[in-house]
Amino acid sequence: MKNRIKPIALLTPLALAAVLSLTACNDSDSPAPVDTTAALQSKVQNIVVIYAENRSFDNLYGNFAGANGLSTVVDSTGKTTAAYIPQVDRDGSALATLPPTWGGVMMPGQSVTVTETQSAGLPNAPFNIATAYKTSAGVTITGDMVTRDLYHRFYENQMQIDGGKNDKFVAWADAGSLVMGNFDYSASPLYKLAQQYTLADNFFQGAFGGSFLNHQYLICACAPTVDTATVTANKMTVNNVATNADGSFTTSLVPAATSASSAMTAKPSLQSGNITPLNYFGDNKYYAVNTMQAPFQPSGNAPVDLTGDDAKYANPTSATTLPAQTQTTIGDLLTAKSVNWKWYAGAWNSAIADGMQAAASKRTVIYSGDANGVASTAAVDFQPHHQPFNYQASMDPVTHATDRANHLKDYTDLVADAAAGTLPPVAFYKPEGLYNQHPGYANVTNADQKIADLVAKLQASPQWKNMVIVITYDENGGQWDHVAPPKGDKVGPGTRIPALIISPYSKAGTVDHTQYDTASVLRLITRRFGLDTLAGLTARDTALKANGAPAMGDLTNALDLTK
Repeated sequence: MKNRIKPIALLTPLALAAVLSLTACNDSDSPAPVDTTAALQSKVQNIVVIYAENRSFDNLYGNFAGANGLSTVVDSTGKTTAAYIPQVDRDGSALATLPPTWGGVMMPGQSVTVTETQSAGLPNAPFNIATAYKTSAGVTITGDMVTRDLYHRFYENQMQIDGGKNDKFVAWADAGSLVMGNFDYSASPLYKLAQQYTLADNFFQGAFGGSFLNHQYLICACAPTVDTATVTANKMTVNNVATNADGSFTTSLVPAATSASSAMTAKPSLQSGNITPLNYFGDNKYYAVNTMQAPFQPSGNAPVDLTGDDAKYANPTSATTLPAQTQTTIGDLLTAKSVNWKWYAGAWNSAIADGMQAAASKRTVIYSGDANGVASTAAVDFQPHHQPFNYQASMDPVTHATDRANHLKDYTDLVADAAAGTLPPVAFYKPEGLYNQHPGYANVTNADQKIADLVAKLQASPQWKNMVIVITYDENGGQWDHVAPPKGDKVGPGTRIPALIISPYSKAGTVDHTQYDTASVLRLITRRFGLDTLAGLTARDTALKANGAPAMGDLTNALDLTK
């Protein structure tokens, strides 16, 4: 006998509920659930990552409407709210005012000057850099001016974060009060792009500290290693990290015996180096966490000589030359899946030529600011420690010359590829010093205009309709932010930084509050191209969950893939 469907009136209540439920699920007014991975892989064909320099979220986007910004800690009259955690001295005691900016606020050669004395006495609060010195120095600081640099190093960053209170940025800064400054960035082209597309306000630098380590983290979710023999033979500098009573490491450096006890007296003097102590990460290894130089040109270290292929290499015995790295990178995983990728760098071609000169020759591109150390069109200040793939053994200029030529390219190639519609599925762009917004040698305006111009070129590309652009920063540059980073692993995450997601699939005009870090870019690439997961991504999420925080997002929450 054939099965028959019972009339609805004869169904049991439980069965009736099931039928109605199925009917509701098939209602034409209810959208079908989206398979995010399938939609991502179908609709997104190009991911472009633009990596700027050294700005905390509050420093540039603290006034952005709808974001977790400065209005949380400062009211409309400029007074701090109960949510503001005041900056404290090195011993934890209260600071009645902020200290001076040691050495003055501006880089030499700028059109205005704010001396150390003129910078003193600001209230213990975040402040607008443009107007803070009108009374004391009679000046207004604009975005086309270059302010001084600030500490941004691995252990110093952790000391400033102070377990999540973010209350010792002034105490452990070499720049005094300037760490608390911010800009009104609302008239800038990038700010307007953030308003048009998506701004992430819960995005953290992947690693504690500075540019070198965060560039490494961007490509491998890891810190680079150095063998014991090389550390010893090359006399590399090792951080002197304080220990607990049981001998385990803290996250704080030991101050020098001559270091001032108060942030109001002088900048700190810390026993800082480039390498972690042996076994800091519990695996009996040394790791490079502060700036080291690439083993291949362009490098901050010159060749030993120009014999044969020697000009293509940095001096391997220098205390700051990092041995070629072999840890798996996102490039390795993409290549294994036959997915093309390129790292485009501003002034790359000229930097290679500049690096392959005799040691005695003056560099005119690499670390080549003007007489005051400031980048200009005549001295673009290429930063070799911002080129992470140039540290990889797989990019050796002799043994892997073809791979290197295929993957490491100049900015001019990026512009040409975008116009021709031949961008690879994954592209990274690193601006040279003049255009990266790094305090100390670059201003805010030049980079803002350069990056916005590139976005316009990408939007004009035949590939734009299937593109996701992520604009973010390598790290905070030592600048304060009021949001505590989630507790992760011993590498990071560090301070909150800006991130913009620009795409035809962006959730237009929104602020995305999802928790992200630098490696969320890698998570997006991994998901889109079905890659194996880098070990560092798993380690980070495991640590976050163990500390009661959610895993990092992969930026898909910033996208509307139903479009």
